[in-house]
Amino acid sequence: MAKYTGPVCRLCRREGAKLYLKGDRCYSDKCSFTDRGFAPGQHGATQTRKKVSEYGIQLREKQKTRRVYGILERQFRSYFDKAERQKGITGENLLILLERRLDNVVYRLGLAESRNQARQLVRHGHFTVNGHRVNIPSYLVKVGDVVAVKEGSKESPLVKSVAEALSRKTAPAWLEVSADDLNGKIVRYPTREEIDIPIQEHLIVELYSR
Repeated sequence: MAKYTGPVCRLCRREGAKLYLKGDRCYSDKCSFTDRGFAPGQHGATQTRKKVSEYGIQLREKQKTRRVYGILERQFRSYFDKAERQKGITGENLLILLERRLDNVVYRLGLAESRNQARQLVRHGHFTVNGHRVNIPSYLVKVGDVVAVKEGSKESPLVKSVAEALSRKTAPAWLEVSADDLNGKIVRYPTREEIDIPIQEHLIVELYSR
């Protein structure tokens, strides 16, 4: 499967918004978006943007969402189709499905500094769900599931560094975290108000409804 391997800060600049792809670094003075909030490229700082069409606005919102969660187009469309079949508001259903991804839950629990790092840790088999090792980042957790660092991975230097910072982080209300045991429980699914990403999901619905 193809994936983006370039500088992730370029993605924030391309979308004109902080996507927090580097975790804690994005909240610090080291964030390059703060100093260079213009589009990437040779003439990014001086180019005058043309008027963006309605389609262009919708497309950028979809691209922004894909980049936040690190998902390719085909898989993203699959999530949308699933959200559309569910009861309720399609846009909100879509975001809730994305939040239920195992890599995102690991990040939300504070067991990784970014979604990208969480995805890597999951792929390397460092996490279990209800006691069973799961190495699929797109695995959808359910209410009542317990996500934990695998016992044999607790001595990993990377996991240790994340664990040291865990007590200083606050997980969203739909998750219950145990810093001592390095695990977390899905208490319920998140509400739209609890999903703190700069996305207007109705634009994505409009794009796919064309």
